Amino acid sequence: MSTISQAGQRINALLDENSFVEIGALVSARATDFNLKQTETPSDGVITGYGVIDGNLVYVYSQDASVLNGTVGEMHAKKIANLYDLAMKTGAPVIGLLDSAGLRLQEATDALNGFGEIYLKQTLASGVIPQITAVFGTCGGGFAVSAGITDFTFMEADKAKLFVNAPNTLDSNNVAKCDTSSAKFQSEEAGTVDFVADEASVLAKIRELVSILPANNAEIAVSDCTDDLNRGCPELANCVGDTSIALSQIADNGVFVEVKQNFAKDMVTGFIKLNGATIGAVANRTEVYNDEGKVEEKFDAVLSANGAKKAADFVNFCDAFEIPVLSLTNVKGFLADKCNEKKIADAAAKLTYAFANATVPKVNVVIGKAYGSAYVTMNSKAIGADITMAWPNAEIGTMDASLAAKIICDGQGADAIDACAKEYAALQNNVTSAAKRGYVDQIVEPVDTRKYIIGAFEMLAAKCEGRPEKKHGTV
Repeated sequence: MSTISQAGQRINALLDENSFVEIGALVSARATDFNLKQTETPSDGVITGYGVIDGNLVYVYSQDASVLNGTVGEMHAKKIANLYDLAMKTGAPVIGLLDSAGLRLQEATDALNGFGEIYLKQTLASGVIPQITAVFGTCGGGFAVSAGITDFTFMEADKAKLFVNAPNTLDSNNVAKCDTSSAKFQSEEAGTVDFVADEASVLAKIRELVSILPANNAEIAVSDCTDDLNRGCPELANCVGDTSIALSQIADNGVFVEVKQNFAKDMVTGFIKLNGATIGAVANRTEVYNDEGKVEEKFDAVLSANGAKKAADFVNFCDAFEIPVLSLTNVKGFLADKCNEKKIADAAAKLTYAFANATVPKVNVVIGKAYGSAYVTMNSKAIGADITMAWPNAEIGTMDASLAAKIICDGQGADAIDACAKEYAALQNNVTSAAKRGYVDQIVEPVDTRKYIIGAFEMLAAKCEGRPEKKHGTV
């Protein structure tokens, strides 16, 4: 491993000390065209093997840019494909540390076939074992597709590049104008990257993620809980705006592992532990606070297309790996602008389908407004939430009372509209009204939310729900 030190060092930094065992160290390129026979290709540019993270078995491959720029050739691809075979047999995650210029042109169709073999193995593994990739150098062309198939993608903040088409090949664009391959673009605008940080922090974050995920779709991710199960959350009522903070307060020991943090910030997705069990969390957000405790960004309490897609992908992952889902709902409609309108119907349909189709335990807590079909989409009881809770000041209904009154009392005076609004709010929009109709199971005080959620998920632990027999849905 001394000749491929950077790739090896990344593995050693990722895994528990002295736990890495290399597989296929002597594999090298078989091709001889374009003088490859005279070119040394140690390990064919990729170190493959296994080790442990906090005692948990993982399989790792790390590409070496010093060997033919880390390009993927026939044997390079076979080593990765072989690693996937082992991971599937033993039910353990695969982690790819990427630094590759893409397809090895000297090997032409052999290399192209190798890409396809990797895609196939990743597809078969999807929903069976977690797949994680981290980009430290270049990840271009077809290998960007490979990264896209995996469940979670990390990028080093400054040097990493992720692209299918290089920025300078895009019409009317160049890298100086808009670096579409940068971690900033891919995380904030494209939404393909979950975590961005320096190299050491990326490796630390991967360790954190692996420790909170199940090893495979047949394992339940549970660990010992050292937090008080009856702990109150006295500041929770003040966190309706920034639900990433709310989730950290609800979580065991305040740990919240947020994914796609920089994309569609009006929607929060990530993992928490409750009584030691891993829970997937989805929450609407109207404010983003910075490290100094000041509001950095604000959003209306509406569902955007990007937010819906982000949440749908996350719920699908949780359902595949038997991870229960918690939602915090505060939404009064859909984002209304031309750009969003192009995608919102499809995105909202996918989120509705994801929640309704998921058979894992599902708990919804209405912490603010819950209006119209946007509320129905957000894991409502109507589409299959097992338990729906609401805070006493929550509002549940078709729309804001003042807007409903203007429609009902159209043409009447201001006094009549005002009186109608008060009556509508009392009869239709308050949480007690929803509870009387069976749409809310429990009204809980914010301070008690954590213990009621824990109780609900414990009650649902043995949940078993059937679905109509079919190959798969089409939404």
